[in-house]
Amino acid sequence: MGTDSRNSFSGSLGFVLAAAGSAVGLGNIWRFPYLAARDGGGVFLLIYIILALTFGFTLLITEVAIGRRSRQGPITAYGFFNKRWAFLGILAFTIPFIIYPYYVVIGGWVLKYLCTYAALNGVDAADSSYFPSFIGRLWEPLGFMAVFSGMCFYIVYRGVEKGIEKYSRIIMPALLFFVVFICVYCLFISHTDENGVTRTGLQGAAIYMIPDFTGLTLNRLASIILDATGQLFYSLSIAMGIMVTYGSYMKRDVNLGKAIDFIEICDTSVAVLAGLMIVPAVYVFMGTEGMGAGPGLMFVALPKVFDSLGAFGLVVGLLFFLMVLFAAITSGVSILEACTAGLMDKAGWSRTKSAVVVAMSSFVVSVVVCLGYNVLYFEYTLPNGVSGQILDILDYMTNNLLMPFLSICTCVLFGWIVRPNLLVGEMRLNGYSFHRKYVYIVMLRFVVPILLTFLLLGAFQMY
Repeated sequence: MGTDSRNSFSGSLGFVLAAAGSAVGLGNIWRFPYLAARDGGGVFLLIYIILALTFGFTLLITEVAIGRRSRQGPITAYGFFNKRWAFLGILAFTIPFIIYPYYVVIGGWVLKYLCTYAALNGVDAADSSYFPSFIGRLWEPLGFMAVFSGMCFYIVYRGVEKGIEKYSRIIMPALLFFVVFICVYCLFISHTDENGVTRTGLQGAAIYMIPDFTGLTLNRLASIILDATGQLFYSLSIAMGIMVTYGSYMKRDVNLGKAIDFIEICDTSVAVLAGLMIVPAVYVFMGTEGMGAGPGLMFVALPKVFDSLGAFGLVVGLLFFLMVLFAAITSGVSILEACTAGLMDKAGWSRTKSAVVVAMSSFVVSVVVCLGYNVLYFEYTLPNGVSGQILDILDYMTNNLLMPFLSICTCVLFGWIVRPNLLVGEMRLNGYSFHRKYVYIVMLRFVVPILLTFLLLGAFQMY
């Protein structure tokens, strides 16, 4: 396979923007706020930040260093270090291959809402029946999913420097601008309900930012820790083969440690800002009851908030869903790229052939996921007691089972068999003073695998 098929980022900025774009996706904008709202705001936020600086930092360093050291995609990278552990590569390819089909379905939903606000139909979107009615239709969700899928495919087809890096340089600054703009706006809104109670964005921000440990039980704390841990997989794009792939595109003269520090800061900041953007707004117009809206917080609760703002709400709604679309594209591209790079390295195929095979095969699964809300609708009770459809089952499989298992095995492989010093050396290549070296080694060998084991056991409701 020639170097023209599998090239590299032009430099540190290209890698950082692409990797940060992958991390700053729907996990931050869609998933993080509803978990923060559901788990009491400040307590969840505090636990998340602590875990991001320890647990998340450990896995992020490990995966990027694996990629750059091996110069290979997820399928073959693990076998490069130890042939007996090559099976981890298959798992690292399987996870993004399962995630991508349902991710583009959600991306299609975002595109639908963007079009709704662009057509000045924000009032329709605010109706509680709008979202279930849309996903329950046959052809419309399929159409939006296909368009979103085509966007991601085009960028991956263009390659690393001309595709992923080029578009990340445009999308990431625009995304950050929209997040900050809407965040600041939501802090200074207020609303008086029919009972005469006035709530402000700053009051909502206080609930979100200030931990309240009143009545917090040990079981509840454990549940919040597990939610925050699971969220880190999404937020940092770890255990999906993505950071291994992007690390393999990083040139040897790039300071890996500084780049990872920046990604960690950028991702955590955007996650916190996303919560600060959504949670206070929902609190202002819907009170603490609205904060329990769950996964539908973005698609059901927020349109109600925008609708209450009148004509200006159409503008805010349009900007919001444009921002979410940007975030969805950067993450969708990274997931597709992880699968594409894996095939390029394993099968020796060209970028075009690899991308087409992954995109076409995953498209078939995406169709099935879409039909899971209408023609193929059924309800299945997951081990955690939640009733779900096809999308929920695939999400549960990856986030609660496969991703923790892959990360545990990765910690065992590089913490005890290959030994951490190999990756520590990779971090120190270009003069980076790795001050958190000993924290990293302790986390890799002990803390992270133990925490993930509890997460895995919790997925089976074993405590």
